[in-house]
Amino acid sequence: MALRQIMLRMQIEKKKTDLEALRNKEAEFETREKELETAIGEANTEEEQKAVEEAVNQYDQEKTAHDNAKAQLETEIGELETELAASEAEPPAPDGRAAGKPQKVRGNVRMNRADINIRSLPMNRRAFDALPNDMREEIVQREDVKTFLAQLRSMKGSTRAIQGGELEIPVVFLDLISENMYRYSKLLNRVRVRSVPGQARQTIAGTVPEAVWTEMCGAINELTFVFNQITLDGYKVAGYVPVCNSLLEDTTDNLDLASWIIEMLSEAIGLAEDKAILYGKGSTANMPLGIVTRLAQESQPSGYPANAPAWIDLHETNIIKVDGTTSTGAEFWSKLALAAGNTFTRYSRGDQFWTMNSKTYATLKSKLITFTATGDIVANLFGTLPIVNGDIDVLEFIPDGDIIGGYGDLYLWVDRASMQIESSREVQFIQDNTVFRGKARADGAPVIPGAFVAININNAAVTTVMDFAADTANDADLTALSVGTETMTPGSFDADVTTYTIASASGTTAKIEATTAQAGASVVISYNGANVRNGGTITFVADGAVHQLTVTVKNGNAVKVYTVNITKASG
Repeated sequence: MALRQIMLRMQIEKKKTDLEALRNKEAEFETREKELETAIGEANTEEEQKAVEEAVNQYDQEKTAHDNAKAQLETEIGELETELAASEAEPPAPDGRAAGKPQKVRGNVRMNRADINIRSLPMNRRAFDALPNDMREEIVQREDVKTFLAQLRSMKGSTRAIQGGELEIPVVFLDLISENMYRYSKLLNRVRVRSVPGQARQTIAGTVPEAVWTEMCGAINELTFVFNQITLDGYKVAGYVPVCNSLLEDTTDNLDLASWIIEMLSEAIGLAEDKAILYGKGSTANMPLGIVTRLAQESQPSGYPANAPAWIDLHETNIIKVDGTTSTGAEFWSKLALAAGNTFTRYSRGDQFWTMNSKTYATLKSKLITFTATGDIVANLFGTLPIVNGDIDVLEFIPDGDIIGGYGDLYLWVDRASMQIESSREVQFIQDNTVFRGKARADGAPVIPGAFVAININNAAVTTVMDFAADTANDADLTALSVGTETMTPGSFDADVTTYTIASASGTTAKIEATTAQAGASVVISYNGANVRNGGTITFVADGAVHQLTVTVKNGNAVKVYTVNITKASG
């Protein structure tokens, strides 16, 4: 065992050295970002703008690779430290063999001698509080935990936001938070979850051939298997919770503070992930691809990976209306069973699940009243959908009458980077609150979309588009753009349309006015290679040629460029 411990310590030291080297590059990236911000504003010619764009793309690639490498090292260090601590604390086995290291089992958090099923805890019990007293004391006495809690308290009353995730949750908290999220996210219990750093390319089942029967001593036929891959990115899910500063001052017990942090972050992020699994809008909206969103696609999206499973149009076969307004009893349940039967798939090895809101759930219960006098079917509705089979999860954001479900193991959810917590007092300064923000990176998509269906039991169209909270922190849209009194084509301004034309300018000058959707967004305007202030006036180049007016909007990490192609006749 001593040799194992020595090896673990050497591995930890090596990875810590590598991590320190990466952290030393943070200042370099900050400097480059500021330089690029300046360059964006100073780029006048098309050539200069193209050069700046290439530099920004290169920066984004390098910064992403840097962040992924750092997150990976931090995760590996945490795992090695956990293993080392367990190794040092664990006595040899009675038969003299080395005792095995603690195993992490899905659904349980194993810490040496205790098995705590976090997911089975009642909602009125905090996850951290469920651990034995001595185990909780041991956790808060760790140096990384004590440092974290001390830094957290120091945030109280801070007059500036902490940037760049300066405060990272200790690895020992992450397992608890991860498991606790399953209490608040109902669907993480249903889908397939994997932890993968960086971009994930997962191999999944493709075409499966039929095996060949032959004579007992005959030669065996070769079978051709086709494997597909699905590529998932890592999008950020985050939210904040305002906490009264007096509460932070009064929370002197590290045990209580640790418990509060784990519960807050678990609930905030866990609830957000359920909505994304069902209605996420995909990569175009920087979020996972939801089940309903994929079923509603009527054509193959642009950029669909060549190595992914063949795209199939499912918007008619797997989005179904059931007339539950006039049909009752066996007739209704027969229609529902046929609709749900479209989830048949040869690839699933799991059970079905069904999601709906409480009103729809109550409607299903009411339709069983006249079904049978024995009550056998009625009894089976509670928690499980009768006839169809599969556990029921109630999610109130699902519209009335809609039922979404299928084989959850064929939806892949990928956890990315370590969770972080940040704080600011500025947002709710007047309320005397400190705002704590938790964030994580994840992505997800149905790997076999045909394994799912969306059904409406009111004979109405299934809701396929769900509103999400606006990403105002990275909204680089304009709400209005005008070039004097000139008429632009298309005629009415649309934030999603980025190219306009003025085929024949009528005046000689024009006032340029661009209105951003977000007050904090910056605008850089250029015409014919020269910068123009927002609200300033340009003089049209009257040579009969096309001259570009560009409006570059930046907000947070988002950059959007609007272009107006202007022609003014000579003379």
